[in-house]
Parts: sequence; C-alpha cells; structure tokens
Amino acid sequence: MIDEALRDRLLGMAETDLATRARLAEDGSLFDGYHPEMRAVHERHADALAQLVAEGGWPTEERVGVDGAEAAWLIVQHAISRPAFCREVLIELKRLGEAGEAPRWQAAYLEDRIRVFEGRPQLYGTSFDWDEEGQMSPKPIERPERVDERRQGVGLGPLKDAIAHHRKESAPEFRPADMDGRRREIEAFARAVGWRP
Repeated sequence: MIDEALRDRLLGMAETDLATRARLAEDGSLFDGYHPEMRAVHERHADALAQLVAEGGWPTEERVGVDGAEAAWLIVQHAISRPAFCREVLIELKRLGEAGEAPRWQAAYLEDRIRVFEGRPQLYGTSFDWDEEGQMSPKPIERPERVDERRQGVGLGPLKDAIAHHRKESAPEFRPADMDGRRREIEAFARAVGWRP
C-alpha cells in the first residue's frame, strides 16, 4: 500500500529542487559555482531524506510509487555535500536493484556521481561536464570500451545517445570561461565535504 503522505513529501521536495534549478539556470547564476541557494535546497532535502530513511528505510516503489521513489533518488543524487549518506544509499540501491525492487539505473547514476566526486573514473558515463573543446562530454570512464555493455546491464541506452542528448540540451553561453578554476573549485569542494582526503 502506498504511503501517500510520504510520497507527497518526496514529490514536493523534488519539485522544489527542480524549480529552484530552473529559476537559477534561467539567469545563468546556476552555472557560476555551486549556487548557495541551490546548495541550501540540496542540503535541507538530503537531511530530511536521511531522517526518513533512518526511521523507515529507503522509500521503495512499493511504498511510495514509481514517482515517489524516483523523487527520493533525485534528492540523494543531489546530496553532494553528504558523502556518507550517498555511499550508504548506494549500498541499499544496489541491493534493491539486484532484488528487482528498484531500477538498476538509479544505483548506476549514484555510483558514477560518487566515483567522480572521489576523483575516480565513472563506470556508466552518466556524469557530464564541459570539455576542452567547449562541448558537454562524459567525465573520464573506467574501461570505456565496455561502457555500453555496463549501461545495457542497468537499463541505459548507448553512451553516444546520451552524449547527443546532453549536447543538444546544453547552452554554450553557460560554459564556464575558466575551466581550470572550475575544476579547482570542484576539487576543493570535494575535499571540504569529505569526498576526498
């Protein structure tokens, strides 16, 4: 039976997240470092979800519906200043995926997010950023010759399709002028919040 109150709470958090992102993207301020307002939304929602998980376990599709479970995944995917929580959820999402209780792509995206923040190559090619030629491209991938095989195993299409989609959706005017500075800022953030020693 669906817990409608919990589902509504998760959907509300996801809606706030996406609406804040859209508003900040519209004026370009979203792309100038980790916007303080966006970070505040992410952290508030991450802490709320962590409390919900501590009290009742991960909100599965059976418990909160497909959309509610996807909203919970979105919240943890954006919980980038909470490394321990992300790692804990990854273990659970992998377990649920293997049991057929969660889509396997959710753990794949989260694992790539974690690996990138830890400074390691991703597995599935789901994490993108601007490259040196000014195009949106996947961040480094471990054994890239096997990436489509891994993607297929978690229900994702070929990487070339994801690249085409990201490049179509990205706005070149928001590409950071100082990519080296951006990389230094991301690394400093990753160290400050505990992704890297």
